[in-house]
Amino acid sequence: MDIKKDGSLAPAPPMAPGSLHREEKVKTKKAETRFLNGPQSRLRELTMAFRAFRELITGFRRLHFAGPCVTVFGSARYSELHPYYKLAREIGEQIALSGFTVMTGGGPGIMEAANRGAKDADGRSVGCNIVLPMEQRPNPYLDTFVDFRYFFIRKLMLAKYSYAFIALPGGFGTLDELFEIATLVQTRKVKEFPIVLAGSEYWEPMIRFLRETMVREGTIDAADVDRFIISDSPKEIAETISQVALKQFGLQKGVWKPRWWLMETSPW
Repeated sequence: MDIKKDGSLAPAPPMAPGSLHREEKVKTKKAETRFLNGPQSRLRELTMAFRAFRELITGFRRLHFAGPCVTVFGSARYSELHPYYKLAREIGEQIALSGFTVMTGGGPGIMEAANRGAKDADGRSVGCNIVLPMEQRPNPYLDTFVDFRYFFIRKLMLAKYSYAFIALPGGFGTLDELFEIATLVQTRKVKEFPIVLAGSEYWEPMIRFLRETMVREGTIDAADVDRFIISDSPKEIAETISQVALKQFGLQKGVWKPRWWLMETSPW
């Protein structure tokens, strides 16, 4: 997908190999609708389980060599003329300069901006694209991407390969991804990797609600709110992430090497 000078979105380029075709997307939508309607026949449930397993394996194989990633969440609705798009692009560039792979949901808006920033710095850029009825397509700044039918598998991939998470302004999807990561950290299902909120003006009402309502009511602890790092400085964000990931967790930069006997290939 290209951005026109007026900020509107131009038609996307042809889908890359490994993506889902239109006919398969239609079938996928019908299958998911049936699945969410409640109990189905055992055969239909088993078929869905096999589809999910195949999608998991595909994600594991395609992203295994992505290297240490930082995931950027954010709205798909911002054009390149918006200040948050520009902020995300600068953040993506600084993350790439720090040696990390920039991972996003692969779509337009904030996701595209972060991937674009990574390419500005000649860094690595990957996307986990979700197949939607409105035909969301991967943005053109990705070295590699994987199409996912199921949100829960996509969210797993966005978390599995990352050592930090950056949330820029977004809608329901961004909040869903942000609070799932926060829950995983709170419950110690993952280590206390940095969770950054960029675009402080946008997030301020949410932080106030967390402190003044949820902490007061005892549904969360003050430490759960203090865990968020709030910053609008791309350089400061990148430096903080590098410090935590490299020192606290002993992360070694680099990527796994493909094994020819496993028929593995690297996207780089």
